[in-house]
Amino acid sequence: MGLFDRLKAGLKKTKDILRTDLRDLFKAGAILDDDVLEEFEGRLIRTDMGVAASDRIVTKLREDHGGRTVDVDAVWDTVRGELRELLKGDGSTNWDLENPLSPLAKADSGPTVILVAGVNGVGKTTSIAKISNLLQKNGNKVVLAAGDTFRAAAVEQLTMWSERLGCDIVRKDSGADPASVAYEGATKAVELNADYLIVDTAGRLQTQKNLMDELDKIRRVLQKVIPEAPHESLLVLDATTGQNGLSQAKSFSAAVECTGLVLAKLDGTARGGVTVAIRQEMGIPVKYIGVGEGIDDLEIFDPDGFVDALFSN
Repeated sequence: MGLFDRLKAGLKKTKDILRTDLRDLFKAGAILDDDVLEEFEGRLIRTDMGVAASDRIVTKLREDHGGRTVDVDAVWDTVRGELRELLKGDGSTNWDLENPLSPLAKADSGPTVILVAGVNGVGKTTSIAKISNLLQKNGNKVVLAAGDTFRAAAVEQLTMWSERLGCDIVRKDSGADPASVAYEGATKAVELNADYLIVDTAGRLQTQKNLMDELDKIRRVLQKVIPEAPHESLLVLDATTGQNGLSQAKSFSAAVECTGLVLAKLDGTARGGVTVAIRQEMGIPVKYIGVGEGIDDLEIFDPDGFVDALFSN
């Protein structure tokens, strides 16, 4: 499938809810009243779009169409337009869609360091593998640092991916200091003249302050080898967690100075609206979205394409 078709398939559950809601609530020829708008707002909130975003969309519908005979196409156009504006935010998502690496920062010289964080089970390791694959397919040499030393399975999983992808990895025994893994990873990336170093971190809960402090320690250790590191701090969120993802984003952002999000498992949720809530309330751009389980199922987040897929037939 092409990019648009994969995105459309990935958003199917969320799309089905919105299309059903629009079809059920907005009847051609009927008068658009407050009862219908309030019901629609409630349904938007149930896609985890958030109260603020849902209220903005409904306010615009009330201004443009309230008290008038329903024109279904015009209503859809208004909803699409507001979603695009919400997702674009300050314009920082205007990437070159022909260049799959355009959302990522690039160091002026030496290795570009990407720090990846996220709680257990969100698809962090798989997302790292997908990003590594994307980088290598575009001619870059990648080194991985297996910093999730609290879980032996996490190190093994990342090692397996490194072998499949053919990239170097720095790893230590379970329980080793994650910062030391990051330091050795940075050293190896410099020695090998690598283009990118991707540092995995423990899948921690945002309530565990000691582990959040460790993220900050990793950043400081990296800077001893590569002064500007990390150039990118990505937070992986599981789209199926909905609004809880917003809490994760706020906590992790404070610890790692989060520069962007990777929204995983978008293909398995009816809560794709959380993308809107995070973009509006956090001001952090969604850089990539996972729309399937395959190694190539990672796409640049394009607000226009996202909205078009959400409302496509």
